[in-house]
Order: sequence, then structure tokens, then C-alpha cells
Amino acid sequence: MRYPLDCEDRFERTLLFWMSRYMHSKLNSLSNRQVKDSQALARIIGRLRRGVDSIETLSRLSKEARNAGLIGINTYYKPLEKLYGYLAAMGPASMKEIDEELLSDFLASATAGLSDATKKNYRIAMINFFGYIDKQNAEKDGSAHHFGIELKNWGGLGGKSGTKLPAYMQEAEVERFIEAIETHPFQRAVAARNRMLIKLILFTGIRVGEALQLKTKDLIPEGEVYLIRIVGKGNKARVVMIKQSHIKKYLQEWLLLRKCDGDLLFCNKKGTLLTQAYVSRIVEKILMQAGIRKEKNGAHMLRHTFATMLYLKKKDLVLVQEALGHASLDTSRIYTHFDKERLREAASVMDEIAKDAE
Repeated sequence: MRYPLDCEDRFERTLLFWMSRYMHSKLNSLSNRQVKDSQALARIIGRLRRGVDSIETLSRLSKEARNAGLIGINTYYKPLEKLYGYLAAMGPASMKEIDEELLSDFLASATAGLSDATKKNYRIAMINFFGYIDKQNAEKDGSAHHFGIELKNWGGLGGKSGTKLPAYMQEAEVERFIEAIETHPFQRAVAARNRMLIKLILFTGIRVGEALQLKTKDLIPEGEVYLIRIVGKGNKARVVMIKQSHIKKYLQEWLLLRKCDGDLLFCNKKGTLLTQAYVSRIVEKILMQAGIRKEKNGAHMLRHTFATMLYLKKKDLVLVQEALGHASLDTSRIYTHFDKERLREAASVMDEIAKDAE
């Protein structure tokens, strides 16, 4: 039986559902020659088939399966357990927001200091899990979402280079999107906040989570720009810039209305952190207003748009890595694959030889 990709009311519950289904399939397919307690294993499989209510329950069942003799289950479950914690903290609105770059960032963070063999196991676990979902999800109209996760560029462990380019906006679409930011009918109390937040992500390429964690002291005016101090994954600090003309008006308006806990720059009506799911819903509404439809419409797509435009205009991969805060240059390398000018050069490399042969 197939299920809708976003089959539960919250992202964490949806991810837990897919992890349970995946672990159920693994327990049925792994070699059971070393299983000492077949009745215990049958009970665990039945429990997974009915679904679990928490990550703690799933972790306990995985441990029980291992104790019953299915030792190989840890190779698949442990990476997913860490992925669950990583994604739950990010708070995406939909499974569709998961892509190659996000998983590459996760792997760089989760496997730091681990052996190459363990890193390879983590990569295989990600590919296997999302490959399972590719085959098992389906909407009522028969359509299915395809993650196509390959992670060929991650950590130099995947063989040949090259992978699927994430969804991003073309220049004309960016123009329409910016216009839609300005004209979208936000409620007055949050209009300045939302416009500044979306522009900040689009014009700097920072992660949504990084934007939501900003403090007012992290925006430092210097000449015509704001220097923005970012604390990224692994507590790695970096600085990005945005021209004041893009957000100054909205910043001033928001600071007059802002009632946030502590020094938070962005907050909800209660004064606490905004969620990434909320930001993604805003982005989707603006995209819809602008008549832009992409395979993945979440806020993370704005980061891909910035990175793609930055590389295509500057041709500087190290600059992309530094601006986006990628742990590895291999993660940034994905944005070189659709450089049409470079491909054009490759297409013409035989022109002179062909002319001589005519």
C-alpha cells in the first residue's frame, strides 16, 4: 500500500511514520540467520506495522530487534535517528523540503570525526531510506514525489561527480518574486517583519534556521551595507552582507512593532521564535502570487536560488562555499553543473578539428 508523502498533520509525525514503515521493511528483508528469539522479532515487526507514537519508541524497538539477533539493523537505524533529531530541530513544513544539499549538510555535521567506513554507512542509509519513500509514496491522483537522493558529491565517497541540481528560480522569476514580496497582502502587524525576513534569506543565502536565530545586535550597519553575523552548524561563525537599501525601511518599521523575548530579531506574537514551517508557508504564498511553481517550493529554495545566481555570475566556487557556510567544497560543487557557458565551451572543443577534417 502506498501513502501520501505528507501523510500526517505535522512534519515530525510524518517523518516518524516513514521511518517506522522503512524499519518494518528492513526487519522483513535483512538476514535473520542470527536471530535467537523469533517470537520477539515477530512482535517487534507487528508493532512497527501498527505504527509508533514517538522516536523513543522506535529507538527502543530497534534496540530490541538488535538484541533478538538482527544485528545489522543498527547500520540503517542509527543514521535515521540522528536525521530525525536534526530535521525536527529545523522544523520544515513538508517532506518535500528535504533535498541533496540539506542531507549533505546533515552528513557533514553528523559524521564529523567518524571513520570513512561509518560515513559510507550513513550515506547508504540516507539513499536507502529516501529510495524506499520514492517507491512507497503516492497521492490520490496517482502522482508520486521523487527525491532521487544520490549524494554523489558528498565526502568524496560516492564515486562519479555530478548530481541533480536543486530547484531554484531563474532571474526573471526572481524579479517577479521580489515584486510579489512588496505587494503581498500581509497583516499590518507582521508585514515589515515578513518582507525583511524573506529578503534577508533570498539576498544572502543564509539558512532559514540561521535567520530565525538572529539577534538585533547581529545586524551591524557599515556604509551602504549591513554586516550580519551568522552562527551556523557546529557553532561555526561567518559574516554575510546585504545592502541596506533592500531591508532598511522594513527593519525600521519592524523595530517599532517588535516585542520579542531577549534580543531576538524575529519573533511571533508571543515573542518567541518563528518556526521554519511558518516561513515556508509564507514563501509558498508569495510564489503562488508571482505565478512561480517549482518542484520544491519551500523557503530552502531561496537559498538554492542565491547560490546558483552567485556561482553563475561570479564563477567562484570558494565564494559560494564561504557565503553559504558549507563545511565541504563538494557540497557547493553542485551549483557548477548547470553552468551553460562552461558546457558551451565543452561543446565547441572539437570545432577546429572538425573544420580541418571537412
